Amino acid sequence: MGAFVVTLSLARRAEHFPDRTAVVDISERRLYAPAETIHEDRVSYKGLSTIAERTAERLSTLDIGSGDTVCLVTRNRVAALALFFACRRLGATFAPISHLLTPASVERPFDVLEPDLVVSEAAQRDLVRSIPFDRSVTLEELSETDRADVDADEQPSAANPPLALHGETGRPVAGYSSAAIERNCLTGVAAWGLAANDIVPLTAPLSTPAGLVRVALSVLYAGGTLLLDRAFDPGDALTAIDQKGATLLPGRETVLRDLAAESGFADAVASLERAICEAPIGDDVVAAYRDRGVPVARVYGRLECPTALSQGFETESDSAGADVDGTAVGRPV
Repeated sequence: MGAFVVTLSLARRAEHFPDRTAVVDISERRLYAPAETIHEDRVSYKGLSTIAERTAERLSTLDIGSGDTVCLVTRNRVAALALFFACRRLGATFAPISHLLTPASVERPFDVLEPDLVVSEAAQRDLVRSIPFDRSVTLEELSETDRADVDADEQPSAANPPLALHGETGRPVAGYSSAAIERNCLTGVAAWGLAANDIVPLTAPLSTPAGLVRVALSVLYAGGTLLLDRAFDPGDALTAIDQKGATLLPGRETVLRDLAAESGFADAVASLERAICEAPIGDDVVAAYRDRGVPVARVYGRLECPTALSQGFETESDSAGADVDGTAVGRPV
């Protein structure tokens, strides 16, 4: 019997654990919902795979196929994850565009990208008008598009990168091969112990390397559960961590600091087993989590390699200087 090879295939995960929860959408139902209010919408691995399959069929109707590029302008949504896997299924390149860019800077990624389709949420229509490309559909319009048959046995083309991401200012743009994405996912498994029983809140946009590659795809790769909010809010995030029993917290220093400053922080993070933070991070922030029994690992990355280096999780004995020579050594990645 051949060994089971772990890949990025969402369909394969849906076959092996169809009912396991892949994503919990914790976004507020209403725009002006009370603070620390979350609305739960669970999506299983089978459900996410089905959404991705139907999205691929709708993209096929719009003549999207191998070698094409699809850009997406939206906040964090399940549809963004589905669109990535749909593009991968068709051999197309998925290129999310940050909704935080301005009408002046949103043109920058398109100095490199030549999309065949731009998909956006309705709330980003003003930004989309500034994009130098006129073939676009909203997420709602895409969901209402007829579905064309897609050959389930056809393997996606490896000639084009399945993913392209841009820098914070809109430049530069980096393409990711499937192998590069998988290596980053494997780093999460090896360095942080990502596993199927992990529940992880997403605190960064899915248009960023940290949000999509380092966290979201790595969690799904390991078979874990992703807590998804439209945008980071410390009160909502802390409520979700508490109510959903999150086990791993990823984020920048500002995220970890804002969460630690919330009332009820000490009790809400009882389920957390570890945290990872984009370096640099202040010793006071590390101490706030260490005091609650949550070790923090510093992570270093760049656009083309979201997790280039990860240090080990700092424990209380490490902070006391026991058997430590002062040299920071990261895990090999």
